[in-house]
Amino acid sequence: MKIVNPELRPYLIDHATPADEILQELAAENRRAYPRDVRMQITPDQGAFLALLVRLTGARTVVEVGTFTGYSAIWIARALPEGGRLITCDMSEEWTAVARRYWERADVTDRIDLRMGDAAETLRAMPREEHVDLAFVDADKVGYPVYYEEVLTRLRPNGLMVLDNTLQRGQVVDDSDTSPSTLAIREINDAITADKRVESVLLSVYDGLTVVRKR
Repeated sequence: MKIVNPELRPYLIDHATPADEILQELAAENRRAYPRDVRMQITPDQGAFLALLVRLTGARTVVEVGTFTGYSAIWIARALPEGGRLITCDMSEEWTAVARRYWERADVTDRIDLRMGDAAETLRAMPREEHVDLAFVDADKVGYPVYYEEVLTRLRPNGLMVLDNTLQRGQVVDDSDTSPSTLAIREINDAITADKRVESVLLSVYDGLTVVRKR
């Protein structure tokens, strides 16, 4: 199932703040070096949307769960105000080595705190007070229910959480799909809708973006 007409994708990307040369080169390297994994990279219009949210909210402390090769982190870090910080979690030394190269080129290394290891454990090790302004969750889908709770605990009132891939290529409405990832996405989508601590909207942007505001 196509969430967005593929013929519209270039038009949508062309009518958002464009990716600069560094981001374009990183995307090209991802396609060349990681053809099977490149779908883990967000699209340029998603990057522009995240950057816009950071600027609109004045976010100073942002958490990213899953960075791949650092493409989304560049969009977020560039939008941070002076003194802002992005805490990003990942497990892959290979992918984050690429990220570090491009963060250096984009001059955002001083704004990014990369924490290696299991994301759930990284989140649990963070202070439990409500200090996070914005979070972006884009990691293994089976972990989403855990990541959601751990992030929400630390999100300040009126803080935002954005979760990617919440339509699972349309498989969320296919009852025959019982894969662990799809089951986990159905679980978290239903849990967010029923959660009285938040208000939310699921946007049909690329593969689904859920935006959550903590009350």
